[in-house]
Formats: sequence, structure tokens, C-alpha cells
Amino acid sequence: MGSKLLNKDIQNYINANLNTDLHALLLKKSPFPEVSMQEIVQQIKGKQVAERKFPFLLKEGIIFPPQLNLEQASSEKTALYKSKILKGSTFIDLTSGFGIDAYYLSQNFDDITLVEQNTELLNIVENNWNILGREAKFINQKLENFLNENQEHFDVIYLDPARRDQQKNKVFLLEDLSPDILEIQGKLKSISDQVVIKLSPLIDLKYLVSVLSGISRIEIIAVKNDVKEVVIFLSNKNTDEIICSCVNLESGESGFTFKFGEEERAESEYSEPEKYVYIPNNSILKAGIFNLISQKFGLKKLHPNSHFYTSSEKKEDFPGRILEMEPVDSKNIKKKQQFNIISKNYPLKPEEIKKKYGLKDGGDHYLIFTQSKKGKIILKSV
Repeated sequence: MGSKLLNKDIQNYINANLNTDLHALLLKKSPFPEVSMQEIVQQIKGKQVAERKFPFLLKEGIIFPPQLNLEQASSEKTALYKSKILKGSTFIDLTSGFGIDAYYLSQNFDDITLVEQNTELLNIVENNWNILGREAKFINQKLENFLNENQEHFDVIYLDPARRDQQKNKVFLLEDLSPDILEIQGKLKSISDQVVIKLSPLIDLKYLVSVLSGISRIEIIAVKNDVKEVVIFLSNKNTDEIICSCVNLESGESGFTFKFGEEERAESEYSEPEKYVYIPNNSILKAGIFNLISQKFGLKKLHPNSHFYTSSEKKEDFPGRILEMEPVDSKNIKKKQQFNIISKNYPLKPEEIKKKYGLKDGGDHYLIFTQSKKGKIILKSV
């Protein structure tokens, strides 16, 4: 399919229809007998996804895979962040997929190997890397077979396991993944001193530490306050500490680094709302370091279950939003006003609050519905 799609006339047709209704386009007959309209639409979708997710691929000659592979691929932003952590001589991605992570993570390596069992997908990646001027060894093989036959040692192994069962709303376990990291972790660590594994943001950190040996680092990566992935680093070196980092890319917020286990030793003070209210970003909330954040920044919590913090003086570099706020009586909330509504540890959800008080969503001001130790409170941004 790939070489046919690179025909100049077909590429011109694809580029001319980037803003066309794709449902309507699928009903038409392909003007090119060598490719179907489904294949053409697939390329249009790929370019649309690339524009927001990996713009470095918006080059002539790049081929895009089916929708599922596009969805499963890391974004350029998260891959670029991870690339700054790793360096060495030999790098291997055992679950290459569309190759976005491999392209960036391997920037600081001399010898690169990509393993992928999907032949068509690997051919697409090889074409794209040739267009981008990057060299690698491309191996079309199942991961398990490769590990059984491999005799090489690598500085870094990278994996992005796929979930066997796509059903949502269930406990996320490593046994749910393909490959099963628990089964192969010994083999991985026998051929590399560092194994890097990308996992779903649904994974529980305490569970990971309890079932995997040799975790040296955990990265919780959010983009614009949406946690995208949890990345763990397995090392053969003896370490008594696990360093954890929380980042919120494209937010302008500072990152936060701590040692796993510090939360259990941290304590919070409590207070009624003072001049400033602090809302941790979602990477911090994912880490579950509710008392540690309070202690490190000298902040007081409003309530054990609210995860809002307060202070009389502004504390800079907090990993989240800082709002100047004041308590407000519900009787003084006028209808048809516009607010960003936040409800945590409060009986009503934002939609119910908007309906009850006749409010509109949006604008520059915030209303927070929550609880302090004294009971339910409403806070309004100044």
C-alpha cells in the first residue's frame, strides 16, 4: 500500500481534501484504481492527527497507519520530554508501534533497533524514518521470539505494552498487558542495565512498587493537566530510593520531584481559607502526595479529603493553579453570572451547581464548592 500512496497525484488529492467531510468522501469512488478510498481517508485522518499530536511528521512522503495505531502512539510532546532523560550507545524499542517514542528516545544513542510484529506497520515506520533521515535496524518479529533468540546487550530497553482487554472501569494490572511485564522482567534485565516501560495513567503506583523489583524512577507525565502516561525505570543497580517526578507539560507550571514513601512520613496542618487557594495539577493528584505538597510548600489543607491548600502569602512555583479567593455566601451568588466551577468533596456536581444557581460556565473567575473542617464552603476568585 505504501509505495502506491506516495504517487504524486494521490498525494496531491490527499492534501486537497484535508478539510473535506470524510464520511461523504468514503461514499465516493476512488479516482485512483491502485488505492481505495478507505486508504486515502486513512492518510487524511493521519495528517489531521499529526497536526495536533506529532507535527514533525507533516512532511512529503510520510505514510500514516490505521486509526488505532495513531491513537496508541505517544504524542511528540511526551516523547520529547522522555528523550531528555535517556542516553547511551545502544537502544532498542521492543514494541515499536508507530515509532514516535523510538524516534525521540533514541536521539542520544548511536545504535537503534526497532522490533514490531505487525509487518505493514513496521514497513510504514521504516519508510518514514528514511524520509526523516534516521537509521535503525528494523526487526519484524514477535517480542517473545526476539527475546528467546537475542544474544545482544542493550544500554536501554523501551516497551509500551498493549492492553489485552480494552474494557474500562476495572483495576489495571500488569497481567492485563501484552507482553506481561511480570513474566519477562527477569529476561529484560539480563540483557540491559536499564528498562523503561510506558504504562497507562490508570496504573496504581503502590501496586507497581509491590510487584516489580529494581524500580529506580517513576515519571508521571501530564499535558495541559491531562495525565497521559506513567513511565517506570527498572535498574540492575542496587538502589534504596525511588525518585518520582510529576510534570505538567505546556502549563508553565514547575515540576515536582520527591522520593517514593515520603508521603507516609509527611503531615498536614489545617486551616480555614486564607488569601490564596492552591489547586494541585493532576500529575500531583495521581502521585497521591497530598500531605507532602502541604509540607514542602508550607501550605495548610482545608480538609483531609478536599486536596485544596491555602496560605496568607503567595507561594511561588507551586505545581498547579494559585487563586486569590474569598468566601462567599450562597445568597450572594447572582444568576446568569459566568464562572469556572470546581466541586470537590461537595454534595453537588458542577452541572447540578450551575442548574441550582442559574450560572453559566466559563469566563475568568472561579467558584469552588468544597469543605473545610468546619463544613461546606463556597470560595469566589477575587
